[in-house]
Amino acid sequence: MAYRRAVIPALVGGLLITLLLWWAGASAQALQLRGSTSVFDVDSVNELRRWLTPWSYDPSTALPSDGSVGTGTDGGGGGTRYSELYRTAMQIRFVTLFAFFVAGALLLLRRMPPTQGRTPATLLALWAWGPVAATLAVTVSAPWLIASRGRGSYRVLPQLAGVIASSGPVAVFAGLATALLTVVVARVTAKGAVPLPRRSVPPRAARTAAGVGTAVVAVSLVVLSYQSVAAWIQTSFSGAGLLSEPGDLLRQWLLLGAWSGPSTMSFGHWLLYRAADVVLLAVVWWSLRLLPGLLTRTTAPAMVLGAVCATVLGLLASQVLHMAVDDTAAVWGPVHVFSALGTGVPAALTFGVMSGLAALATLRLAGDRDPLPSAVVPA
Repeated sequence: MAYRRAVIPALVGGLLITLLLWWAGASAQALQLRGSTSVFDVDSVNELRRWLTPWSYDPSTALPSDGSVGTGTDGGGGGTRYSELYRTAMQIRFVTLFAFFVAGALLLLRRMPPTQGRTPATLLALWAWGPVAATLAVTVSAPWLIASRGRGSYRVLPQLAGVIASSGPVAVFAGLATALLTVVVARVTAKGAVPLPRRSVPPRAARTAAGVGTAVVAVSLVVLSYQSVAAWIQTSFSGAGLLSEPGDLLRQWLLLGAWSGPSTMSFGHWLLYRAADVVLLAVVWWSLRLLPGLLTRTTAPAMVLGAVCATVLGLLASQVLHMAVDDTAAVWGPVHVFSALGTGVPAALTFGVMSGLAALATLRLAGDRDPLPSAVVPA
């Protein structure tokens, strides 16, 4: 699909996910009303507030109300400046969310148009890209948000890790709705274009590339996420000054999960949780196996973006399986079941990029040079 055809659905998707998350943030204030606990239980209200607050444009829902922000020699003026700084952070967050989603969607629609049997793959890739765009937007706006809390120089890296982790399940749900509409618009704009056939990739090369890419993801999921290794990452890097205590931030961008031996639970329950890890790797392998044939051209940006989306999809699949075996709903409320949805996206981004590059290098070494037929002219 040519850029002039892909730009319209990409812009529509970027606008929709921005509006959905803005609307979600605007709903956070409603949870502070007295009647909210009559609809949901207290634990569910608190959990929903945690989901929505990172996208709230109103400083009163996010900044401390105990006077810890803005108290100084300038009286109430300090609080006003912190509120303005918070609004600036949210403006940056929503603008970068729009920009990141449009950029990724444009590349996905360009290299994986929803035609020739690619529609389900395009839909899933766009859905996975939604939480990634939200995570990137939260990361870019984090310095302003931390400064608006009035303690920007105190434990900067742990604060940064906490802000990045706050994207939450709401981005996953917004990403799904956005992907559906984006694909519908893309199919409309693709009408009349010369269809680009799916590429023929040697099966052995595709399987080898998928295996190499999955092995890269397994380094995070199996090796780095093991309890003792994760503890070493947490404690071995001390840093100094503003860069002190980087452990939380490193774990966030390097660990796709967390696991240990079956000593703390029954062996059957332990195997059930490990099955979720197997599902993650299986989804990644299968996605990378199909990815070269789904793309119109296996360029480095397309392979990297596709691998990132594949890793996020695997992560979401494993989290859904965890939700199915979770027995905490009766204790914390039904909303708590979805609380882990969307966690681990920073690590999925890190290892998805490396996985895509490794898979592309393997394809090239296997002789797949990605020729574009001269008779095919993109519309």
